[in-house]
Amino acid sequence: MAEPEIRELRYFCAVAEELNITRAAERLGMAQPPLSRAMRQLERRLGVDLFDRTGRGLALTQAGEILLKEATGVLGALASAVRRTQHAGLSGRRLVVTAKPGVATQLLLRICERFRADPDAPELRVLVSGFGQQADMVRDGRADLAIAACVDSHDLDTELLRTEPRVAALAVGHKLAEREVLSSADLLTEPAPRWSDPKVVDRDYWLGNPDRPADGPTVRDSAQLLDVVAFGQAVALVPASLAAMNVRPDVTYRPVPDVAPYQTLALWPAGSRSPWIARFVQTALEA
Repeated sequence: MAEPEIRELRYFCAVAEELNITRAAERLGMAQPPLSRAMRQLERRLGVDLFDRTGRGLALTQAGEILLKEATGVLGALASAVRRTQHAGLSGRRLVVTAKPGVATQLLLRICERFRADPDAPELRVLVSGFGQQADMVRDGRADLAIAACVDSHDLDTELLRTEPRVAALAVGHKLAEREVLSSADLLTEPAPRWSDPKVVDRDYWLGNPDRPADGPTVRDSAQLLDVVAFGQAVALVPASLAAMNVRPDVTYRPVPDVAPYQTLALWPAGSRSPWIARFVQTALEA
């Protein structure tokens, strides 16, 4: 049995995700008949039906569902390999660094200013990314380094840059706002915001207590987080610096000394030999 070509896997994923040959062909920038033939050819090559064509539209068979899952992983791994290869070729000329908006980007601005002061430094490209994306961007080659916090970094090298306490963000008028200091136990029955697509280690950290359910609204960034707090829909744990940057008439903050502090880390590929990554991390420590 001949193995599918990368081109065929790309075609298949488009059809499997759209479940419509016309839309998939438009997405791929090709005509519909050759795409239909390519799918039939792929099914003959594999010896299984990937699509159920008996209904009004296309549906994936069990074999098709498995191939979609596996092909998505293969195409993702190929894209990561290409990016890492390109970064390796540009390693002496460009460094890509990412961070999420807020505390991390403020620190990154100071680091970049120092780093660029070196006349021999390579071009520095900064990517502002979303919550929880930084570690994966380093893993798949989209970034050489990241400034991030609270991540599962088992396969990355890290350096602790900064530690600060966390505080509870409460709606003004909330019953807990009457107290000067809170504990994690005080928050157990309070609705907690849910970060979109969090890893378990991140979720437990942001809850402050593994026994606290994440039963509040889903949020994607700190601005949305503080809005749901202001409406009384959740009580959130945030870094003290974020609280200082977001003084609002509808939100108040109280210290919670017994929860784990907020840590800002530098992250980069494990075992990297890049002298410029090492120099950037040293600059970050100095900053």
